[in-house]
Amino acid sequence: MLVALSATGCLNKAPDAQPSIEFTVVPPAAVGGSDRTAAVSGRVNGARAGQRIVLYAKSGVWWVQPLTAEPFTTIAADRTWRSTIHLGTEYAALLVDAGYRPADTTDALPQPGAGVVAVASVKGGGDVSARPRKVLNFSGYDWDVRDFPSDRGGANDYDPDNAWTDAEGFLHLKLANRDGRWTSAEVILTRGLGYGTYAFTVRDVSGLDPAAALSFFTWDIDAVAQNHRELDVEIGQWGDPKIPNAQYVVQPFYVPANVARFSAPPGTLTHAFRWEPGRVVFQTTRGTRTDGRAKIAGHEFTSGVPTPGGERVRMNLYYYRFGSQPPQKDIEIVVERFRYVP
Repeated sequence: MLVALSATGCLNKAPDAQPSIEFTVVPPAAVGGSDRTAAVSGRVNGARAGQRIVLYAKSGVWWVQPLTAEPFTTIAADRTWRSTIHLGTEYAALLVDAGYRPADTTDALPQPGAGVVAVASVKGGGDVSARPRKVLNFSGYDWDVRDFPSDRGGANDYDPDNAWTDAEGFLHLKLANRDGRWTSAEVILTRGLGYGTYAFTVRDVSGLDPAAALSFFTWDIDAVAQNHRELDVEIGQWGDPKIPNAQYVVQPFYVPANVARFSAPPGTLTHAFRWEPGRVVFQTTRGTRTDGRAKIAGHEFTSGVPTPGGERVRMNLYYYRFGSQPPQKDIEIVVERFRYVP
C-alpha cells in the first residue's frame, strides 16, 4: 500500500513540490490496540538535513510512537523511514525540524507550521494480523504476557519468555540479558475489576538489584486526565541503594504527597491496596496474611484517587535505565498469589 500526502494533504510528485510523506507499509487497524505492535514504513520527498519523522497512532487520542522516550524516527539516506508502532485505528507521520518537540498525546494532529513541515495520515488496513498473544492463567485469572516495548523506567524491551507459571501455579517474572540485550517481563490482566481490594503475595525481594524495579499496579492507557488510573506498589531503589526499597504511589508521582516510601524486609510479603471512592489504603504484611495482624507498613491516600474505568492490573519486572549501572546478573522473582475482593 502506498499513501502520500503533502503538507496540504494532496498527492504531488512534481520535483519542485512541497515536502511530502508517503506510507509504504500501513499496519492493520485495531481499536484500543495498545498491546500490539506492527511494522510501519514510508518515504519522504523534499526533506532537508536534520529533519526527522514523528509517528502517531490513534486510539481514542493520538499517541506518539513508538515510545514517549523515543518519539523520533530517522530518515535514511535513500529518503525512507521505518519503525515499529502500536496498533490503532489510524496512523500519522509528521516531518519535523530538528528542534521540534512533539506532544505525548494530542486530540488533533498539528498542522504544518511551528516546526512541522508536512503531515500525512492514513486509516489502518484490514484485520489485525499481529502475532498470537501469549496468555497465562495465574490465581484463577487470565493474563496477557507483554511482548512489545515500554518506556517505563526508560526504553525497555519485553520478552514473553520472561513470564511463566510453574507446577505449583506460581508466577515467575524474569529480567534477563539475552544476547547482550536486557529484556523485561510484564503480565496484564485481561479484564478490569474496579473498586475493591487487590493483594499480591511475593517471595523475598529484599535483595533486588538497585537497577531493577518490581511493580504491582493498575493502568488505563486512555485515561490521561486521571493519570491513567495508576495506583502502584513498587519495589525498587531507582538506582540508589541508599533509599528505602519500596513505595506506595497514587500518580502523578512528582507530587510529594502522592508517594509513601517504606522498607520491605526479607521474606515472603503480601502487598495490598483497598480502592474505594475518594480513598485508597495500602498495606504490606508478612507472609500471606491481609488482615493487618502482621502489618509492616501502610498508608492512606484521599487526594487524587481515580475512579474506575478501563484500567487493568499489571505486574512487571523491569530494568530501571536511569541508574548508574545495569543489573549485575539475571533476576527472577516469584509471585505466589493474586487476590481480588470486591
